[in-house]
Amino acid sequence: MKSPLATRLAEIIFALAMGFFGVLHFMHIDAMSGMVPDFIPGDGKLWIYITGGGLIAAALAIIINKLRTVACYLLAVMLLIFVFAIHLQPALDGNPGSLLKDTALAMAAIIIGSRK
Repeated sequence: MKSPLATRLAEIIFALAMGFFGVLHFMHIDAMSGMVPDFIPGDGKLWIYITGGGLIAAALAIIINKLRTVACYLLAVMLLIFVFAIHLQPALDGNPGSLLKDTALAMAAIIIGSRK
Protein backbone atom coordinates (compact mmCIF):
# COMPACT_ATOMS: atom_id res chain seq x y z
CA MET A 1 0.00 0.00 0.00
CA LYS A 2 1.37 3.38 -1.01
CA SER A 3 1.73 6.15 1.53
CA PRO A 4 1.65 9.56 -0.16
CA LEU A 5 2.50 11.28 3.14
CA ALA A 6 5.63 9.18 3.64
CA THR A 7 6.71 9.75 0.04
CA ARG A 8 6.19 13.49 0.28
CA LEU A 9 8.07 13.60 3.59
CA ALA A 10 10.98 11.73 2.00
CA GLU A 11 11.00 14.22 -0.89
CA ILE A 12 11.10 17.15 1.52
CA ILE A 13 13.92 15.62 3.55
CA PHE A 14 15.85 14.98 0.32
CA ALA A 15 15.25 18.60 -0.72
CA LEU A 16 16.41 19.91 2.66
CA ALA A 17 19.62 17.90 2.33
CA MET A 18 20.22 19.27 -1.18
CA GLY A 19 19.53 22.79 0.07
CA PHE A 20 21.96 22.28 2.93
CA PHE A 21 24.65 21.13 0.50
CA GLY A 22 23.93 24.27 -1.54
CA VAL A 23 24.36 26.50 1.50
CA LEU A 24 27.64 24.72 2.30
CA HIS A 25 28.87 25.67 -1.17
CA PHE A 26 28.43 29.33 -0.27
CA MET A 27 29.84 28.97 3.24
CA HIS A 28 33.01 27.14 2.14
CA ILE A 29 33.62 28.73 -1.25
CA ASP A 30 37.40 28.86 -0.93
CA ALA A 31 37.82 25.22 0.08
CA MET A 32 35.39 23.96 -2.55
CA SER A 33 36.79 26.03 -5.39
CA GLY A 34 39.97 23.96 -5.14
CA MET A 35 37.95 20.86 -6.00
CA VAL A 36 36.98 22.19 -9.44
CA PRO A 37 39.06 20.26 -12.01
CA ASP A 38 41.57 22.23 -14.08
CA PHE A 39 39.95 21.19 -17.36
CA ILE A 40 36.76 23.09 -16.46
CA PRO A 41 37.11 26.65 -17.82
CA GLY A 42 36.75 29.75 -15.71
CA ASP A 43 37.19 30.59 -12.08
CA GLY A 44 36.52 27.76 -9.63
CA LYS A 45 34.58 30.09 -7.32
CA LEU A 46 32.12 30.91 -10.09
CA TRP A 47 31.37 27.20 -10.56
CA ILE A 48 30.87 26.74 -6.82
CA TYR A 49 28.38 29.63 -6.80
CA ILE A 50 26.56 28.16 -9.81
CA THR A 51 26.38 24.64 -8.37
CA GLY A 52 25.42 25.92 -4.91
CA GLY A 53 22.64 27.98 -6.46
CA GLY A 54 21.51 24.97 -8.50
CA LEU A 55 21.30 22.81 -5.40
CA ILE A 56 19.26 25.44 -3.56
CA ALA A 57 16.99 26.04 -6.57
CA ALA A 58 16.31 22.31 -6.93
CA ALA A 59 15.54 22.06 -3.22
CA LEU A 60 13.05 24.91 -3.43
CA ALA A 61 11.40 23.42 -6.54
CA ILE A 62 10.91 20.11 -4.75
CA ILE A 63 9.60 21.70 -1.56
CA ILE A 64 7.11 24.04 -3.25
CA ASN A 65 6.31 21.38 -5.86
CA LYS A 66 6.73 23.74 -8.84
CA LEU A 67 8.89 22.71 -11.81
CA ARG A 68 9.91 19.70 -9.74
CA THR A 69 10.44 17.36 -12.70
CA VAL A 70 12.73 19.74 -14.59
CA ALA A 71 14.60 20.67 -11.41
CA CYS A 72 15.12 17.03 -10.42
CA TYR A 73 16.35 16.00 -13.85
CA LEU A 74 18.76 18.95 -13.98
CA LEU A 75 19.91 18.11 -10.44
CA ALA A 76 20.56 14.53 -11.53
CA VAL A 77 22.59 15.74 -14.53
CA MET A 78 24.64 18.04 -12.29
CA LEU A 79 25.30 15.27 -9.78
CA LEU A 80 26.36 12.88 -12.54
CA ILE A 81 28.72 15.53 -13.89
CA PHE A 82 30.22 15.65 -10.38
CA VAL A 83 30.57 11.86 -10.49
CA PHE A 84 32.50 11.82 -13.74
CA ALA A 85 34.42 15.10 -13.44
CA ILE A 86 35.35 15.06 -9.75
CA HIS A 87 34.73 11.70 -8.09
CA LEU A 88 35.77 9.17 -10.73
CA GLN A 89 39.53 9.46 -10.24
CA PRO A 90 39.40 9.14 -6.43
CA ALA A 91 37.12 6.11 -6.88
CA LEU A 92 39.63 4.51 -9.25
CA ASP A 93 42.31 5.22 -6.63
CA GLY A 94 40.33 3.23 -4.05
CA ASN A 95 38.05 5.87 -2.48
CA PRO A 96 34.58 5.36 -4.00
CA GLY A 97 32.58 7.11 -1.25
CA SER A 98 31.70 10.38 -2.97
CA LEU A 99 31.12 8.67 -6.31
CA LEU A 100 28.60 6.30 -4.74
CA LYS A 101 26.93 9.10 -2.74
CA ASP A 102 26.45 11.40 -5.70
CA THR A 103 25.33 8.55 -7.96
CA ALA A 104 22.71 7.52 -5.38
CA LEU A 105 21.55 11.12 -4.94
CA ALA A 106 21.24 11.50 -8.73
CA MET A 107 19.10 8.37 -8.91
CA ALA A 108 16.91 9.65 -6.05
CA ALA A 109 16.47 12.93 -7.92
CA ILE A 110 15.35 10.99 -11.00
CA ILE A 111 12.85 9.01 -8.94
CA ILE A 112 11.44 12.18 -7.37
CA GLY A 113 11.33 13.93 -10.75
CA SER A 114 9.48 11.08 -12.41
CA ARG A 115 6.84 10.80 -9.68
CA LYS A 116 3.45 12.24 -10.59
